[in-house]
Amino acid sequence: PRAVVRLCFPHTGRRSRLKATQLFTAPNQLTLLRMLFVPFIVINLVQEHYGWALTLFVLAGLSDGLDGLLARKLHQQTLLGQYLDPIADKLLLSTMFLVLSILHMIPWKYTVLVFSRDISILAVSAVLYMIAGLRDFRPSVFGKANTFAQVAAIFFVLLFAVNQDPWIVIARKFFLRATFFFTIISAVHYVFLVQHRLREHNQPAPSTATPVRRAS
Repeated sequence: PRAVVRLCFPHTGRRSRLKATQLFTAPNQLTLLRMLFVPFIVINLVQEHYGWALTLFVLAGLSDGLDGLLARKLHQQTLLGQYLDPIADKLLLSTMFLVLSILHMIPWKYTVLVFSRDISILAVSAVLYMIAGLRDFRPSVFGKANTFAQVAAIFFVLLFAVNQDPWIVIARKFFLRATFFFTIISAVHYVFLVQHRLREHNQPAPSTATPVRRAS
């Protein structure tokens, strides 16, 4: 018999089954592979093998796009994947910003800002889930722009360690500033987004009962 883990969500009165076989779908395997890339990227950075670090980072980024494509094409969109994918993204990007700042390749102000936003969103999401049972935390357009800016910034920082062409210097500076801008904008937008979703969540469902006519 297949192993089944039952996840109980408070305040919703619903149960969602998370089958252990979901772990072995192609998209989720790619997501796990992306997480396994992280220590090897860090090792190559510490040993100043920037070319290898850049190659592994690009492969990790390609796997991020590929797992979503496979999930849609193969109809393998799973509950486990919905949790694993953002965890893998945050693990990769946060680790890269932290290590690159330690190595003095990214100024600390960008890393502090990125970590402050992510930790704040994580804390607020956990509180809203525990108190109100709110689980709808889909990324906004600003959140997606912020993720793209972070990926591009890391890519050009690593590329600059390999090749110091002037256009790479310009691109690195541009995407670091874009990361700074979109981190702030997406955090502010997240506050308004949470307020809107809380109002929708707490709004009572319209009554479908048929009005009773009084006898004349």
